Amino acid sequence: MPDVHGHASIGSVTATVAHLFGTAPPLLSAEAPLPEVVLRQSELLNASTVDRCLVFCPDALGAHIWPKCGVNHADTIEKYAPQRVSLSSVMPPKTPVCFASMFTGGPPAAHGIRHYERPVLKCDTLFDALLRANRSIAIVAVANSSIDLIFRGRAMDYFSEADDRAAERRAVSVIRESRHNLVLVYQQEYDDLLHATNPFSDQCIDAVSHHLHSFVVLAEEAAMAWAASNYAIVFAPDHGAHVCSSTGHGDHGEDIPEDVDLFHWYGIWPASQ
Repeated sequence: MPDVHGHASIGSVTATVAHLFGTAPPLLSAEAPLPEVVLRQSELLNASTVDRCLVFCPDALGAHIWPKCGVNHADTIEKYAPQRVSLSSVMPPKTPVCFASMFTGGPPAAHGIRHYERPVLKCDTLFDALLRANRSIAIVAVANSSIDLIFRGRAMDYFSEADDRAAERRAVSVIRESRHNLVLVYQQEYDDLLHATNPFSDQCIDAVSHHLHSFVVLAEEAAMAWAASNYAIVFAPDHGAHVCSSTGHGDHGEDIPEDVDLFHWYGIWPASQ
């Protein structure tokens, strides 16, 4: 449901990606597909659907980081995913809570992860909905991260990598193989560093650039490998972060704009003629 600012929540990712593929959303999905993305899909694909989708999930890149970077990273993202939407995280804005909502479409009370815990979800997810529609899925993530753990136990491919660079390399290989309809890629350098420093430290600003570099590499690979298909590219962080007054380090989990306000970006690309 929209928040007090009228923004949809990150739960809209599930309904929107399901709509891109032309599949029914999972049982817990409580959000409508984003109307601006639905309209763009209709305009670009003549009411057709996508065959492939890359979802890139960098941890903790909230709306408040972008003005701090000193360069216009939006231009980089929008070359591949030109449609920006304002969204809100769920509460509390903790990584497993957020990704559970992002990929079930349901609020924390429905999927059951309400704080920082990482059980394997038994409820219906976007991945289950796509599997029922005979779509193949790969999750490429840093080993022992929330995304690596909470969606286990399904008939899809899991690639658990040592760090972000390894995840990027693996994802390049997965995209080039063109065996999967949905490729989900998770990275965590920025989140790791904001807890060790603060969200706007030099190290964190560098980490944002590293995430953007990986995104460009993967989007370029998708453009080459999937050119004969209708495809989508989604840039989808989970929450933001703030400076903790007691430690001076970064943190997240509060109902404040720094933690909750997000941008997601969508790109829809028709098959080459």
